[in-house]
Amino acid sequence: MRSKNVLISGASVAGLTLAHWLQRAGFRPTVVERAPGLRRGGQAIDIRGSALGVVERMGLLDKVRSATTDMRGMSFVDARGEELSRSTEATLTGGLIDNDDVEIMRDDLTTFLFDTSRYGTEYLFGDVITSVEQNDDTVEVRFRHERPRSFDLVIGADGLHSNVRRLAFGPESDFLHFLGSYLAIFSVQNYLGLDHWQTYHTSDDLLVGVYSVRQNTEARAMLLFDSPELDYDHRDLDQQRSILAERFAGVGWETPRLLEIMRDAPDFYFDSMSQVHLDHWSNGRVGLVGDAGYCASPRSGQGTSIAMVGAYVLAGELANHPHDHRAAFTRYQDLMRDYVRNNQRLAQNRAADISSTPPDELARAANSITLPDWPYLG
Repeated sequence: MRSKNVLISGASVAGLTLAHWLQRAGFRPTVVERAPGLRRGGQAIDIRGSALGVVERMGLLDKVRSATTDMRGMSFVDARGEELSRSTEATLTGGLIDNDDVEIMRDDLTTFLFDTSRYGTEYLFGDVITSVEQNDDTVEVRFRHERPRSFDLVIGADGLHSNVRRLAFGPESDFLHFLGSYLAIFSVQNYLGLDHWQTYHTSDDLLVGVYSVRQNTEARAMLLFDSPELDYDHRDLDQQRSILAERFAGVGWETPRLLEIMRDAPDFYFDSMSQVHLDHWSNGRVGLVGDAGYCASPRSGQGTSIAMVGAYVLAGELANHPHDHRAAFTRYQDLMRDYVRNNQRLAQNRAADISSTPPDELARAANSITLPDWPYLG
């Protein structure tokens, strides 16, 4: 009896990966996503170590490798744009260039993941969970727009500011651990003519960068700054833009132009560098996966990989324990705990860019879990 109804909150990397594996195991997954469709934009993300095994088992490795960013290197410039240094060995976003890792744009990856699960998964875009009420056999869920429905399980895959975690586990202030900096990402035209290249300018405790993507047809701007923890609404984009405009006022290089572009960027993203620490990733019939349960922060360079591995392990344990969700959740956490801790330490022990992480340390963390072979996942 594996044909359980499972509600997944969030069409994220974790949510889409989980939907794929659950429907392959005979479950009936439903994904609810606040946005009206797949979220566009986002930064270059990395798939490393054991996560590449998950991608390969999904039959997506060739497709993912075909969409790699193919970065050649990076440079740092002064306030006038004069080059100060360059490297063709590592980049700030991807670390060491000469390795087996895959760097890909986030929305390219989510498109691939969506395509693998769209015909076996129900998607509710433009909606959000408003309440979850558990009983012995089901979870009663209310939505903002959809009629109330019953599910066997609910999984929060809805990121750092997880709505499911708030509803079922408590306020996010109990679980978030701020790492001392903030990051913004948004799309720009490749007006600097960058050729698979990243260019950065640093000033005091902040960084401004631009890197080309999608065969140089686009670019992404990055704004990063250190700060004490700020009090702001994580859904108020205008407030977030104002924070950045004030913080980066007077900074040289391309900063004034980027701040102007930022005001109208449709895919503007801003958030803290924070981690999520919970003692338990499940509460009754409600579980968490990816950033919602154990965010390592972009500083780790491992958020995407942890999300994909976590989704694979969770799906396998739910398939292995079709009549006992408690046992499945317990085994899932037992298998994942050390892997999560190892990768969270990457962000806790180093500076704000992945290029500063020793390659052997990153490789050990990325491969610190052996993927189980699940008989029910094909």
